[in-house]
Amino acid sequence: MHMLHPFGSGPSGRGGDMFGRGRRGMGNFMSYFKSGIGNFSRNRQHHHHDYHHNRSSADSPNLKKRESILLDELESIAPSYVDPFDIDYHDCESSGCQRVIINVSGQRFETQLRTLGRYPQSLLGDPEKRHHFWDSRRHEYFLDHHRPTFQAILYFYQSGGWLRKPFEVPEDVWMDELEFYELPNDVIENYKRGEGYQVEEEVLPEIGWKRNIFLVFEDPNSSLMAKIVGTISVVIIVISIIAFCVETLPQFKDGLCVNVTIDGELKGLPDYTNPFFIVETICVFWFTIELIMRFISCPSKIDFAKNILNAFDLIAILPYFMTIATLVTMDSCDQASGNKSVLFLRVLRVFRVFKLSKHSAGLRILGLTIKASLRELGMFLFFLIVSMVLFSAAVYYAEFMNPDSQFPSIPHGFWWAVVTMTTVGYGDVVPLGVWGKLIGSVCVISGVLALSLPVPVIVANFSTFYSHTRNK
Repeated sequence: MHMLHPFGSGPSGRGGDMFGRGRRGMGNFMSYFKSGIGNFSRNRQHHHHDYHHNRSSADSPNLKKRESILLDELESIAPSYVDPFDIDYHDCESSGCQRVIINVSGQRFETQLRTLGRYPQSLLGDPEKRHHFWDSRRHEYFLDHHRPTFQAILYFYQSGGWLRKPFEVPEDVWMDELEFYELPNDVIENYKRGEGYQVEEEVLPEIGWKRNIFLVFEDPNSSLMAKIVGTISVVIIVISIIAFCVETLPQFKDGLCVNVTIDGELKGLPDYTNPFFIVETICVFWFTIELIMRFISCPSKIDFAKNILNAFDLIAILPYFMTIATLVTMDSCDQASGNKSVLFLRVLRVFRVFKLSKHSAGLRILGLTIKASLRELGMFLFFLIVSMVLFSAAVYYAEFMNPDSQFPSIPHGFWWAVVTMTTVGYGDVVPLGVWGKLIGSVCVISGVLALSLPVPVIVANFSTFYSHTRNK
């Protein structure tokens, strides 16, 4: 026996019921809907009006405004018909699963309110902010913005925070859109770090005079005085490097000491009138003043000490003072000049070249590229070491029976393996036998492959940092 259905002639498979579970049932339901039950939507609108009218006056005006905007949205998109006998039914108004349409320059996207509500501080997550873009005639939001970018923005809400730039979207357009949609700052900063941006929070000193000094020595673009100081610093660094190189010429090697007769005894004393010594003194004086002023005005002494560039600044001036102390304490200037520790300290002055990184964007990009490519460079170094040992051992045993062999041991072949794999080929050490030459050929081919492995990654990192610096 078939069960009778309201407004239907049989089971749902043939006739249908009043709730549209069949072909005829849909027409019956529409007739019943027009006869009186169709007032459900209008009654619900009246209930909302009474609800707002009867609320206590102590409620927050801002909260009432946000609720009013949200209820208006729900009214326009909520279904006007609910099946009370549907056991799978749940209240979308309370759970926020109502669908909304977002029109971005003519392309419509559809999502749920609760998806946008995952980030309530953003433009689309805040009902009050997105209400400015509501089109009441079409019952949708209209945004006159970049369409390819919005696909990634919408997926950010759907995935719960996964943010990636589409390949076809330019970098500057992408960053402008992120700012427009008001995504959380921590999300944008994490994205920038992942993409290689220099995310640095500039913390300035609170005291006025410290702030002024800090900007003069740290930011050359902050004022005219800062530009002058930066230019002077670059000139002095260049002069110091040139003097460091020129003084190693043979005709200037003995210029640091001068022979003086004291009480009938010939002694070597430091020559403080030497031009290189005067230039070095002037350069170190400027570097010292610069380092002291930056240390006094910096907002955090601990962060200042952790900065690797500040360590290079300290290394650039320490050799001068330690060399002077060594020359003064030792009796003979010639003996002090030939001291290995003094020579080592003087070599440390080469670190002054890193001071140019503060004023050169190219050096900063190079440093960031090397830092970002450390894993690939480490992989290349590991492969080079393994191949060096392998081919050194192979060429040693291949040339072992040759009396004129140039490989008396495996360690002697390390130099040949490195030079061959890097395709330098000095020719000072070469295999003589057939098997040794065959191993050398394989060594060259392996070296070319090893050199080509990290190159694409390093080039990609360099291009990324270069584009970020250019768009800054």
